[in-house]
Amino acid sequence: MLTLLTCLDDTARDRLIQQISFAGHDIVARLDTAHDLVSAIRGRTPDGIVVSATRRHLTLDVLAEADDAGIRMVAVAADDAERRYALSLGLFEVVDARASWNDIEVLLRGGAAVPRGSAPEGEAGTVIAVWGPAGAPGRTTVAIQLAAELASRGRTVALVDADTYGGAIAPSLGMLDESPSFAAACRLASRDSLTLAELERIASRYTSPRSSFWILSGIGRASRWPELGADRVTTVLSTCRQWVDYVVVDTGFNLETDEEISSDMFAPRRNAATLAALRQADRVVAVGSADPIGLSRFLRAHVDLLEQVETAEISVVINRLRASSVGSNAQHQVQQTLGRFGGLDDAVFLPLDTAGVDAAVLAGKTVLDAAPRSPVRAAIAQLVDRSIVAPSPHGTSRREARQAARQGQRGGPLQMLRARRLG
Repeated sequence: MLTLLTCLDDTARDRLIQQISFAGHDIVARLDTAHDLVSAIRGRTPDGIVVSATRRHLTLDVLAEADDAGIRMVAVAADDAERRYALSLGLFEVVDARASWNDIEVLLRGGAAVPRGSAPEGEAGTVIAVWGPAGAPGRTTVAIQLAAELASRGRTVALVDADTYGGAIAPSLGMLDESPSFAAACRLASRDSLTLAELERIASRYTSPRSSFWILSGIGRASRWPELGADRVTTVLSTCRQWVDYVVVDTGFNLETDEEISSDMFAPRRNAATLAALRQADRVVAVGSADPIGLSRFLRAHVDLLEQVETAEISVVINRLRASSVGSNAQHQVQQTLGRFGGLDDAVFLPLDTAGVDAAVLAGKTVLDAAPRSPVRAAIAQLVDRSIVAPSPHGTSRREARQAARQGQRGGPLQMLRARRLG
């Protein structure tokens, strides 16, 4: 027997209440509004909630309270508009209003728990976090192409959008971003109900003749960042390791730890998702922009990145390389700047290829599919083959990299590049 809360419109209530009672379950409260439901959740611990997928009965506050209490919820949708509304909130357990109680009960009872922090069985997948400083250096573009290249080599791949300042992966690939599946995975993780079957149910699939991979899309509205808590993100990525060979995570730019400036030490942290992804990563792909301002931002933020990443290998990718922003022999100049101010001597350079990247965005495809001969695609393929699929046994000492980066604070890459121009 299940103990249930219901918050249904008149039509659904008349049809389902009788079926629930006939099945021998106990309805502890019948609510009429989302506000009433929030209050009821706080005062009880039912086994499940059945709610109509309308703004009157279902809100983000209802989902948050149910998640905190670890209560599974199923929404009943009368039409496509109501279904889309529930999906937009991150609730994927949605059934048609004509569905029988048996169908609803299956969802309420579904999802075996995955213990938090449990080690995956067998060989774990690899987590690759793609990070870059403020200024849109091309994190999302690089993350998408990394996923495409790995998938084209026969690996199973999940592309995760964990940017709490606004997800861009879904629209970049021509997908609707009304249903943030990464937020839905985080909700399932919060109540210990995230399974591999659930991941495949909520994830989208990018499919092409050259590469196919799973997508956990990001939040479309930045105001939803509290849904991506550190514990939730850690659990989702740990579960994804059991699901696929490679998990590519598009992170946010901000590495601030804001505990010291928060008046409530237990408040959610907006940058927690980014920091959690970086700490879970086996490799971090750090993306910077190849111009004086972009390099300045990258090298200063790179110091903070080294403080957050202790065990992962870091691959540096410098995007949009062109002579028009740094002068002749652009790659040599940028490489010297990276070496002098950051102790970085093994960067991968992506040339400016507006035509190829724009063709991909216009078509809603990866660069691999839209412009397979693009120099950007060739450079990322080289990174995958050299450092990810077949990683080198040698690497830069993290301590040496930190020391070189700190010493670089005495000068600045912007001044160095300008001095070279004048010279």
